[in-house]
Parts: sequence; C-alpha cells; structure tokens
Amino acid sequence: MNRIAKEPTYSSLHASQRRPHHRRAGKATRYTPQLIINSASVLITRALPSCPHRPPCPGCPRFGEPDVASPVIGALRDLARTHGLPDVPVVSGKTAGFRHRARLAIRGRLGSPKVGLFELNTHRVVHIPNCSVHHPLINRVTAVVRRALVDAGVTSYSEAAHLGLARYLQVVIERSSQSAQVVLVGSCATPEPLAACLDLIRAQLGSELHSLWFNSNCERSNTILGPGFQNWCGPAAVIERFAGGAPVYFPPGAFGQSNLDLFERIVEHVREEIPAGARVAEFYAGVGTIGLSVLDRASEIRMNEVSAQSLHGLELGLAQLGAADRAKVSVVPGTAGAARLAGSEADVVIADPPRKGLDAELTEQLSEQPPARFVYVSCGLESFVDDTARLVSGDKLRLAALTAYNLVPFTDHVETVARFERV
Repeated sequence: MNRIAKEPTYSSLHASQRRPHHRRAGKATRYTPQLIINSASVLITRALPSCPHRPPCPGCPRFGEPDVASPVIGALRDLARTHGLPDVPVVSGKTAGFRHRARLAIRGRLGSPKVGLFELNTHRVVHIPNCSVHHPLINRVTAVVRRALVDAGVTSYSEAAHLGLARYLQVVIERSSQSAQVVLVGSCATPEPLAACLDLIRAQLGSELHSLWFNSNCERSNTILGPGFQNWCGPAAVIERFAGGAPVYFPPGAFGQSNLDLFERIVEHVREEIPAGARVAEFYAGVGTIGLSVLDRASEIRMNEVSAQSLHGLELGLAQLGAADRAKVSVVPGTAGAARLAGSEADVVIADPPRKGLDAELTEQLSEQPPARFVYVSCGLESFVDDTARLVSGDKLRLAALTAYNLVPFTDHVETVARFERV
C-alpha cells in the first residue's frame, strides 16, 4: 500500500530546528573520538564516523551508532520477558550504501537548487550530496538532476509563494540492472514546462536510467506525490526478486522498502514460518513483496491491499505467473478491516501494516477467531506493543517468537517479525 508514513526519520523530509552547520558540500566523512570504558575499566578511545551534513541534516540522528537504539531494544526485551520468551535476536546489515530508495525535496534559488531533506519543522532544505547511506547511484542521479535543473533554467518550488516548478525527486534502484527509476515531481499540470530538464536527465544518465517519470503535484500541501504519473521513457516498473520467489513489480507510486537487502532476510524469515501446503492470507500486501515470494510454499493465498498504485504493481506481478501459480492467488481489495474475513479459513495469516499498526477490526477478528499461526511484520514499535496486548487478550493467541531487524541504521526505527500461535 502507499505507506509514506511507514518510512522512519530519514525519509520524513523534515529536519532539526538547529541553525545550519556550514560545511562544504561533498566533504569527506569525518571521525569523532568517543571515550568508552571496557570491561577491565581501562579508558580507551574509539573513533566513530561523523557526517559532513550533520547538523542540520536530520536523516541519521544516531549516525555512527550501528546498533538498535538502547530504549528500543530494551522495550522489545521487556515484551519478550512478559511473554516468557528468550532474549530478542537482532539482525543487522550494511551501514553504508544500503538505501535503494530515496525521496528528496528540491528547493532554493534559480541556478542554485538544493536537493535533500528538510530541517525539522521547516521547509529549509539541507543539500546532501554524496550521502553515505544512499546507494551510490542515488547520489549520481541527484547530481545529474541538480545539474539539469540549472542548465534548463528550472525554478525550485517555494511553499511561501506557492511558485516554482521542481518540488521533489524520487529515486529507486533496481538491484538486478543497477539502474534508477527516477520521478521528478513538478508543481505543474503537465510535463511540458519540465521537458528540457527531463531530456537532459535522460541523456546524462544513459544506461544508468531504468525509467523516467513526471508526477504532477499542484496542491498547496506537504504531500510529496500527486496521484498521477506520466512515463517519459523506460519500463513501467522496477522488478525485484526476494528469496528466490516470483518477480515483484514496483511502479513509481507504489510503496517499497528502502533497505532491500535486509528486507529480503525478513522475507526469508516469513517463508520459514509457512508450512508447506498451507492456506495463507496476507493483509497489507502491497505489490506482493512477501506474498509472491512465498507463493511456492502455499496451496492458496488471499492478498489484501487498499492502495491503487500497489494494486497495479500486484496486477503486473500476477500477470507474469504461470497458470497453476496464478490459480492459487485471489486479491481482496480494500482496507484490512473491511477484508478481515479473508483470513477466516487460513492456516497462516501474514500482516505487514504501516506504522499505525493493525486495523482494529482485523485485530478483533484475529483475537476472537485466530488462525493456527499469525506472522506479524511490524515497523512501529508502539503500535506493535499495543496490538500484541489486544491479540493475546482473549487467551486464544500467544506470542511465540520475536526477532528484531535493524532495517534503518542510525535511527530509532526497528522492524520486528513476530510469530503468534493459537492456544
């Protein structure tokens, strides 16, 4: 589904109130000594990396601290102890170049645009060239787009005046081709005012360009993407495969995870929770990232989603399946709460909701008529804790396993995979 709210601090596009810390763009990563005490109480010094964009960039508030934040892992351990579980394992991945997806704001003067993140609670953009957590091609695309904006004489959007053309940039990297799906969001109804800029982007990126899109957003709001996308060139969707499953299609308006390599390990985890031949229902299925990747484990699967863009991606993926696999899948559009009965005959129910957690109607259904197994992939710790209390309140489900994934390093975000079992 279209889950912008699911993204953690980094891609919220809002930043700190602190005054800008003026440093040259592209300056190399610095290292700040940190004093720590080892188990023998000997004072030693460890160098932690620091970022030339901080402050005021808000993207990585815990930059240089690769582990899950202590209060976060502490809350998960408390939850595990409450339910009689052992310590919570934490799975981590790369801490540099791990982001395959970015949404960046475009602001600034004519001839000198800034492409980056907003300072917190402002519309002041922090320019972040050569961001260390971005895939290198995202940084390359950002530089090419900035140059194209200058060469084509494109104005940047201003909230105060509600004037200017270029508003946002979205970049998604397709892993197999190492090419970029690029979306330029303009405050104009048609792409014609940006045509020269779009042509320059296409020419400069060449084979590194997967596809180029125009998105119209003329509203006076903080919404990043408008409802419609126009293809300037290239294929209709980025294609990914997870855990050896069926191809998954991501059109430019559909939700997708940014840390694909680590999310693939979450998909592998979910696969292991599905007995061969199980009847499966998946809520908040999106484009089918999990469902299509576990299809070979299931005898049938019902997939629920509400976002039109994600349903379009799911439709593209289903169209590529062979007849036997396609016959296993039924799609139930609408909210998870309205579609809750789709899981009534399932052996395994999977849910991967946005940060707000499960729809109340779905939580009630799962609590009162639980499946044999419920696999909950959560991106919101507070909502997950609340949902857990509600799910087990009827004494028909129990929390049986819990794993944490450090999906967005240097932030307070944590992704969890929980297994609930019928009592």
